[in-house]
Order: sequence, then structure tokens, then C-alpha cells
Amino acid sequence: MSAPPIDHPDRIRSVVIVGGGTAGWMTAAALAKILGPRYADITLIESEEIGTVGVGEATIPQIRLFNDMLGLDENDFVRRTQGSFKLGIEFVDWGKKGDRYIHPFGRYGLDMEGVSFHAFYLKARAAGETHDLADYSLEASAARAGRFMRAIQAGNSPLSKIAYAFHFDAGLYARYLREYSEARGVVRCEGKVADVTLRPADGFVEAVVMDDGTRIEADLFIDCSGFRGLLIEQALGTGYDDWSKWLPCDRALAVPCESAGPPTPFTRSTARTAGWQWRIPLQHRIGNGYVYSSGYISDEEAATTLLANLDGKALADPRPLKFVTGRRRKFWNRNVVALGLASGFMEPLESTSIHLVQAGIAKLMVMFPDRRFASAGIDRYNRIVGEEYERIRDFLVLHYNTTTRDDSPFWDYVRTMEVPDGLAEKYALYRDNGRIFRENDELFSDTSWFAVMAGQNLWPATHDPVADVLSDQEVARRLGNMRGVYRTCLDQMPSHADFIAAHCAAN
Repeated sequence: MSAPPIDHPDRIRSVVIVGGGTAGWMTAAALAKILGPRYADITLIESEEIGTVGVGEATIPQIRLFNDMLGLDENDFVRRTQGSFKLGIEFVDWGKKGDRYIHPFGRYGLDMEGVSFHAFYLKARAAGETHDLADYSLEASAARAGRFMRAIQAGNSPLSKIAYAFHFDAGLYARYLREYSEARGVVRCEGKVADVTLRPADGFVEAVVMDDGTRIEADLFIDCSGFRGLLIEQALGTGYDDWSKWLPCDRALAVPCESAGPPTPFTRSTARTAGWQWRIPLQHRIGNGYVYSSGYISDEEAATTLLANLDGKALADPRPLKFVTGRRRKFWNRNVVALGLASGFMEPLESTSIHLVQAGIAKLMVMFPDRRFASAGIDRYNRIVGEEYERIRDFLVLHYNTTTRDDSPFWDYVRTMEVPDGLAEKYALYRDNGRIFRENDELFSDTSWFAVMAGQNLWPATHDPVADVLSDQEVARRLGNMRGVYRTCLDQMPSHADFIAAHCAAN
């Protein structure tokens, strides 16, 4: 048994998480794992009567770090959540109708002579290169071929570094993490919060009052109450920055359907008249949804479009969601930290919703407070989480703004809108000579930016001049060698379905 924590007089001794779902139970699991039951009492409040959004069934590779931190067995996790594996996202009809490209995890090719791969690809393209970018990514090639495997020890081979994430049933993931959390001392309280009590002296949340009159006090409150923002907004009036001028979609319809064939190892996003449709393959079904702007299409038309474009029979009626894209003006206000939909929302175009929960938890643990709630740590948390939101926002806007589609008023608007300043700077640098810079470890790398820019036919005027350290002939030779290596690696990979059957098929 480990020694009890030092009994510092200002130590946080109680944490209340308001709201379950993915965000709530991820938070509970992380706090239980990192702090342990002897540091603070952790209580999670949720009501079976309040449904969770549960749209976020696709993830990005960072989720593996979170699961590893918890010590989860990956095969068990995939099996218990009816999961499948994800090597990237396929975008259909985004640049123009008929276009199709993969935004893969991992990197394209190899940097050479200290110069980025994409600089040499652009140089080769100017000299007549016609090979698709997917030929330089094992993840993209495997996604298209329906293949998957985990990385193995293979020296410098791409098989040693396979980047992947998961598709899973978010409800089953929350249930899985609930079992994990309760086994480590987290107490679940069933019921609805009827009132929030603030301390008169400083406006901090003192307690939440349940609908049966039970009063639950805590030092630190985590708001995972969804769009309502029960604590962060309704109680503290934190404020919200509306980003719908850049991301005008404000509705979604979600519906599962029967599977049709083996699950693909990628998420698909198909552009529609007034938004886009997601397709997320699980072992037992396919998750689908239409994210759209109510200013350009009616709910009825959206439902008709969604149901007409399913792989199999719908397993339920489409479930509607309404949202305003944006973020809280503060993610941490007084003694309340908002995570998940309570902190803000950006449509699931690049599967970032669960990542933002994970990132918020990680940053909270780095700046975990005591009962003094010093402003320096809170201010830093708000600044860096805000920067992450803004950079992700800009990356999502990129998808819409670089289209050449002019077949509907929706696409006319997003194609011609004024973009945020940070994105405008990215455009200017790229359009000159293809340079892409990653700002302060932002989530999306230069590979991701290049994947979308090139995938949607945004090409620079010329290539980075430093790429001229190699001749056209030498660049062509090296690129040819890379393609050969990726083809050889692909031949060694089993099908996605066979990998699941061998390692993590659900019962």
C-alpha cells in the first residue's frame, strides 16, 4: 500500500464531476488513476434520464496515450466497445464533386537532407510527378486496401511506426471507464442537479443541490454537463465565443445502420449540399450522421439525404442535435473546469472532440490546483486550451474554404468567406512556396495541413527553394524507392477484418 499524501492544509480533498458520458467518465478515470482514492474523494453525478450526445465515435492517435496511461489492455478495450481501427479519414467530394483523398495518420515519406518530404514532392510534381500522395503513406495505402496491423519491431521499416486510432461505441466506452473508475474509488451519484450554490464571498461554487434535496459540496468541480454548461455557464455566466461565421453548421442528425461488409480501417466524410456526412464503421454496426447548416437546408431535407445514403438498414430514427460552434471565454472559471461539450464545440470533422477532453484533462493535471486556486495556473490553462481550440478551428475551416464547389449557396458562402487571421497567414506562406509551419506543437502537423491542401487541389506557386539541394533526377529516384518500400510493407499486412478476428473480435 502506498503512503498517504502529505496532508497539506490547502490540498484539494474533494472533486465533483457533473455529468457522465465520455467526458465525465474519462475525467473520473484519469483522476482516479493519477491521484488515487487516498488523495481526494471523487464523485460523479449523472442521471439515466439525461441522454448523452455520443457522436464522438471516431478518434485520433492521441487516444492511445490516454488508454495507455490508464493501463487498459487494448484488445480488451476494442472488444468491449465493439471497436475497429482507424488509419485516417477519407474525404469525398470536398475539393470538388468526384474528388476523393485520404488524410492519413503518420507522416508522408521521409524528410531528406533536412528538408521536408512535401517540399520534394512539390518539386517532383513540377517536374511531372503524377503519383498520388497516398503512395507515400503506409497508413493511407493500407486504409484504401482495407488492411491493418499494429507496429512491429522492423528496424527502419515503416512497419515499425504505424499510426492508428479507433472507432468505438462512445456509450460502451463510457460504461467501460465507469467500471474502471468505480473499481478505483469513484462514487457515482444518480440524479439531476436542481440548483447550484455559490459562496457569497467570492462567487465560487460551494455545492450542487440534487432534485431530491441532497447537497453535495466539493473543493473542485468539473463541468461535463454538455451543451448546457450547468456550472460554467448557467451558474457562473462565463460567456461564449460564437464561431459560426467560420463554421456555419449548427445541426446534426445521427443514426446507426446495419453493417455492409467488413469494417473499413478509416472514417469517411462525404460533402453534401449543406454540410457533410460521417461514416464510422464498428464491429456491430455503422455510425452515420449529417452535420449541416439549418440556414441552407431544412431538417426534413437533411434527414432524407442522410437516410438515402446509408450502407444498410437504419437501426433507429435519426437523432437531432443542435449546437453553436465556438468556445467558452474561460474554460476554467474560479473552481470550475469545463470539459467536453460544456467547454465548447467544434463539429467532428477531424474527430477532435474526444481529444479535446483528453487534452483538457492532461493540462488540468499539469496545473492541478490547491484550494487557493492561484490565478497564474488558471490563466495559463485558459490561454493554452484557447490556443488549441483556435488552431483546430482554423484547420477545420481550411476544409471548407479551399473547396472549388459552387453548386449550392452553402459552398458559395464557405468558399468566399473571410478566414481567421492565423489561417490567412498559413495560406500566404503555403501559396508562395509550399511552406507549412507547425505552431507551438499544435495538434495538426505539417503532414495534416499538406494532406488537406493537396487533397483539395490547393497548390503553391512553386516549391521550397531549399528542395533544390537534390536534382530532379535524384528526387525522382528517391521517391520511387519510397513507393517501393510502402508497397512491400503493404503486402505484409493482413486485412482489417482478419486482424480484428484474430485479436479483438467482440463476443
